[in-house]
Amino acid sequence: MPKMKTNRGAAKRFSKTASGKVKFKHAKMRHILTKKNSNLKRKARTGSTLCESDARLVRILIPYK
Repeated sequence: MPKMKTNRGAAKRFSKTASGKVKFKHAKMRHILTKKNSNLKRKARTGSTLCESDARLVRILIPYK
């Protein structure tokens, strides 16, 4: 059976932890940061983990990561 292909777009956006959870980085932190309030920027700075229903779909896209 051939190897599965990794979805490259998903591989750049998500990563797996040692326990198998899927990590992601929040959006809205690239540009035009002056008009965004500090509360939004502080929350977007930290990474987070996906809920289990979404993580199941992402694990299919990144099988070897």
